[in-house]
Amino acid sequence: MKLTIKRVPTVVSNYQEDAGERPRGGCGRNCLGHCCLPVSELPVYAFKANPTKLPLQEDAVPTDFFINLLLGQWEDRMTQGLFRYDVTACETKVIPGNLGFVAQLNEGRHLKKRPTEFRVDRVLQPFDSAKFNFTKVGQEEVLFQFENSGSDDSYFLRSAAVTVADRAPNVVAINVSPIEYGHVLLIPRVLDHVPQRIDQESFLLALHMAAEAASPYFRLGYNSLGAFATINHLHFQAYYLTVPFPVEKAATQRIPLAEGGIKSGVKVSKLMNYPVRGLVFEEGNTLNDLANVVSSACIWLQDNNVPCNVLISDSGRKIFLFPQCYAEKQALGEVSQELLDTQVNPAVWEISGHIVLKRRDDYEEASEASAWRLLAEVSLSEARFEEVKAYIFDAACLVQSQAEEETDEAIYAPVLVGPSAVGEGCLVIP
Repeated sequence: MKLTIKRVPTVVSNYQEDAGERPRGGCGRNCLGHCCLPVSELPVYAFKANPTKLPLQEDAVPTDFFINLLLGQWEDRMTQGLFRYDVTACETKVIPGNLGFVAQLNEGRHLKKRPTEFRVDRVLQPFDSAKFNFTKVGQEEVLFQFENSGSDDSYFLRSAAVTVADRAPNVVAINVSPIEYGHVLLIPRVLDHVPQRIDQESFLLALHMAAEAASPYFRLGYNSLGAFATINHLHFQAYYLTVPFPVEKAATQRIPLAEGGIKSGVKVSKLMNYPVRGLVFEEGNTLNDLANVVSSACIWLQDNNVPCNVLISDSGRKIFLFPQCYAEKQALGEVSQELLDTQVNPAVWEISGHIVLKRRDDYEEASEASAWRLLAEVSLSEARFEEVKAYIFDAACLVQSQAEEETDEAIYAPVLVGPSAVGEGCLVIP
């Protein structure tokens, strides 16, 4: 049976609503397509090939340069009026409770959308150039190219010719419907028309971006099709939020690995008593080792039609992987009308505990219990999660040992509290 949901996707580019055919010979919009990009010049940020090594030169890029550059360029685009609304004016609060879910009131984000049919029963779908994709984005929305320096140092060029002979460029662009301050899109190999599917190369690129940011407050996220990705063109999202995500504070239980299966140095845990079941991957001998393990897990999920969301945290050192089933439940009519009325689509940010609400009443009445109820609908059942975990381990060449699993932290339960807008215990973020 073909499952579809009448979707109203968030507009991520100012050119998304004008995605018809271009005149032959070029679009005249200075876009990221083959018609314009190969003859263009854009800024370039070249990241260090080995982020574990210290800079070799005295004048090498300081560790906070990347995040300051990105946020400065993002603010410049805000000054130019390229965003659909001012996300910095949105009310935000930390909800009282053990985990500290973050709620934002963004009443404008669901406006200015175009209806479309979004298929949710296929994680892998072919790229369709007739539909909106990131080659149709205007270059004014691009902050810079993001490329490997090939050395142990990073550098930045204010302008450089785009070279497409050897490989398509990676670009960082604004999301014109931002969820939070500094909300950007990392688009690997933009001209290659790669659909929304993870591969090892693109995932390693995302880890390099997190490592360059070198900030616990800058995270990257990924949504597969069927897990609320709205554009079928490979991309990661990222933004800057100066509070811990609830999932980063959640209890975890280390999964012991057989000695022969830990050559990568990657450690694996599972979330405990969090509303969404998930796996946590961290450390690794190198960034490449971590990318290999996690991308292998993601590739198995997408090849076997299991929607998933991924959060890249702790400057690329910790990754949360969530197989999920909310869209499938929604298509089958198994989600309560109360939850549907909130218009919240639980993608990576919501699952991680940053919940964007569209209605003031929902924002005023937000509690840890209400957040828990919503996110619990996302999670696989315990039996299905354990089944998927076993397949993931096999795909990633991980072997679970028979040793007893150890809980790393205390286990929490949701706290039932009364509704509060900005009451005692809430942190208001400007």
